[in-house]
Amino acid sequence: MHTRLLSFLSDLERALAADDPAPLDGQWETSRTVNYHLGLARLNLSVRTATGVIPRGQVLLQSYQLADGTPCLKAELAWNGTDHRTTRAIYSKPDINWTSEARKIAAEWMAGAPELAVADETAPSLAAAV
Repeated sequence: MHTRLLSFLSDLERALAADDPAPLDGQWETSRTVNYHLGLARLNLSVRTATGVIPRGQVLLQSYQLADGTPCLKAELAWNGTDHRTTRAIYSKPDINWTSEARKIAAEWMAGAPELAVADETAPSLAAAV
């Protein structure tokens, strides 16, 4: 399953380039770090412009096996400028399309960090609704 790390990163990079071929009047610049022994990988995403490199965020991958021996890939999405992170698990199934899963992760990362929900302290009570 660890060999899935590098091919998943490649699929992810292709999906980002297809969705946004020229971000901020520049081009994507990525760097990868893969540790097959630990089953970990990191994709650093930046944009190279005429004025320099602008870091945009990261996608961290972890490959592991569930208790029943089923392989799983976990992706953690992080964006520069926010502490918010999103984690997604991708379970290996007979009909899994890894390229499609990489496209979904890329689209979610491109959408940016989700807004944090703030609890409304003046929410109506159940008695007021009756």
